[in-house]
Amino acid sequence: MRILTLGNEQLRQKAEKIKEINEDIAGLAQNMFDIIKRDEGIGVAGPQVGVMKRIFVTHIENDEPRVFINPSILETSVKTVKFEEGCLSIPGVHSNVVRSESIKIQAWNEKGRPFTLETGGLLARVILHEYDHLEGMLFIDRVPETKRDKLIAKYEKVSKKGNT
Repeated sequence: MRILTLGNEQLRQKAEKIKEINEDIAGLAQNMFDIIKRDEGIGVAGPQVGVMKRIFVTHIENDEPRVFINPSILETSVKTVKFEEGCLSIPGVHSNVVRSESIKIQAWNEKGRPFTLETGGLLARVILHEYDHLEGMLFIDRVPETKRDKLIAKYEKVSKKGNT
């Protein structure tokens, strides 16, 4: 499995609901954990690895690894926080993004068990970031257009250096 990068059309498509949570889905989740460990990330979504399914995983410091299948954001706080984000699909690019400080999400885990989670801080931010991927959005879509254009230009410059 490899990470798709900016410019790949799959990153702009909505992911499809997972109809059956089985061993294949559990294996996919494990592969996604392997990717974030290998690439030193803290989350990755199905579309980022070319799997157009509604699944993402997170593993942030001081928290357990988490699998979110067919997630629904139930609530977001009115209070927002600006924080620097990056993305495995846009390597070398970071920008401040404003997101809700806390959220309530419902999803299923890799064993097919439903759960509801209320959280804030970094975990809430990572969940919202990965959820955006399921909707065909990237973090650069959440910054002003002029800033987004500069970030894309920076990415193109960085990615060309990496290919020479």
